[in-house]
Amino acid sequence: MTTNVPVIDSHHGTPATGKPNFLNCSSGLMSWAGTLDHKRIGVMYLVGTMIAFLCGGLFALLVRLHLWEPHGMLFSNADYNQIFTLHGAFMVFLFVIPAIPGSLGNMVLPLMLGAKDVALPRLNLLSFYLWLTGAILATLAIVLGGFDTGWTFYAPYSLYTNKAVVTIGLAIFVLGFSSIFTGLNFIVTVHKLRAPGLTWFRMPLFVWALYATSLLQVLATPVLGITVLLVAFERLYHIGIFDPRLGGDPVLFEHFFWFYSHPAVYIMVLPAFGIISELVSVHSRKPLFGYKLIAFSSIAIAIISFLVWGHHMFTSGQSTYAMFAFSFLTFFVAIPTAIKEFSWVATVWKGSIALNSPMLYTIAFLIIFAIGGLTGVILGALNVDIHLHDTYFVVAHFHYVMMGSIALAFFAGLHHWWPKMFGVMYDETLAKIACGIIFVGFNLTFLPQFIMGSRGMPRRYATYVPDFEAYHRASTIGAMVLGSGVALMVFYLVASLLSGKKAMQNQWGGVTLDWHTPTPPPLENFDHPPSVTTEVYDYSTLDLRTTQTPVS
Repeated sequence: MTTNVPVIDSHHGTPATGKPNFLNCSSGLMSWAGTLDHKRIGVMYLVGTMIAFLCGGLFALLVRLHLWEPHGMLFSNADYNQIFTLHGAFMVFLFVIPAIPGSLGNMVLPLMLGAKDVALPRLNLLSFYLWLTGAILATLAIVLGGFDTGWTFYAPYSLYTNKAVVTIGLAIFVLGFSSIFTGLNFIVTVHKLRAPGLTWFRMPLFVWALYATSLLQVLATPVLGITVLLVAFERLYHIGIFDPRLGGDPVLFEHFFWFYSHPAVYIMVLPAFGIISELVSVHSRKPLFGYKLIAFSSIAIAIISFLVWGHHMFTSGQSTYAMFAFSFLTFFVAIPTAIKEFSWVATVWKGSIALNSPMLYTIAFLIIFAIGGLTGVILGALNVDIHLHDTYFVVAHFHYVMMGSIALAFFAGLHHWWPKMFGVMYDETLAKIACGIIFVGFNLTFLPQFIMGSRGMPRRYATYVPDFEAYHRASTIGAMVLGSGVALMVFYLVASLLSGKKAMQNQWGGVTLDWHTPTPPPLENFDHPPSVTTEVYDYSTLDLRTTQTPVS
């Protein structure tokens, strides 16, 4: 891939060097607090978003434990509303949206481009502090009385409740600026800092995915900021935008919110697609099948995602013709998504597959995302959606796409780039066990919810009829299994930082520029300016004399 760096063993590499790197160059707390190094900022995002993920997961466990009994076990109805709202808000705004771009994107994007850093490093640091400020404000909202509107903050209830809606709205407004600045930074970096020879169609697909995501962040996020500001002004000054008592239209809020939030689904999932594209190639030792189709499908998804927001509102009373259009576009956006899934499967087919932990997480993603995608097609059908709207079927579909697919892709990418970023290896056996536990726990949690939803169990209810008790209990057991798998993963990753074996220079045998840096990378990433002379994912550049057969 580069003319400057010797090719190394495809699966075992050479031992990581002991040269100064971003982890041990000036390691005091203040040096981290004021750092402009994209890798350190990525580490800070990683720590912050993982804490948010664990908090959101704790809220989810509390919800599931409450639903062990039909009459509810732990909370009053009002407190239950707050707990599931906290779960959704923390997971969506503090983890799913920023996790991959903020942590893995920050860590890997400049390395893949052959750059020393992102184009705007001070803006990058500001983005992290805006995320941290938003997280603090969201936590402060809990102290100030909490919020119970659901993560969607639907009017008119969000206008009437006496909870801290303005505070959480301010948190989301600040988080939106963090997302916009990150997207703007990545766009400029991709345009301006590519290494010599790294043309658009030599870029890794993770870069393409982050680029498409960045376009969505810059174009769609301002709509959310304006919407939460309007809610705040409505509550404070009673203007009459969404309040039906003052001549406002609460359905207008839904249009504004989903005009952002459906592209936001792809802000969340496109980076996950990019990770999977990288991993199926590296760990199958094959060039990606349909590289250009996958690249263009990311851009197609970004464009079409602006046109499908109305499928969240099939029961809102919009016109029949609008519903037909949104239903058609919902099916249409599945085409570029299906292109990716088929390309990944074709890449894996007859490849030299290494069944290591990153690849196991990747396979788990392919299965879970297929279920999430197919159930999304079901919900895109008008007559079916009328029955399934606001039931647990929607909850299960949403989690298969959002939590299952995105979190699994994030975990896959984290395991894939962990040895490169930190220079140490985690316990591979524990990693495989954790992957299996997470996969089983996730499916045990949410498959019963498809059945409940199809039989009419509404979502967000604190109590339910005894007919659904067995399904809820199975789902609760699954959530506990899932939580134990995540806890095991956190344990061995942290343990690897304390006592892990040294990672190899190129642990998995990648051929993109990120694998041709020292391990961990130095402050400016490369010892010598890299240049690109071969096509992307060209494994013929590996020295076959030192390539060892991958061991499953």
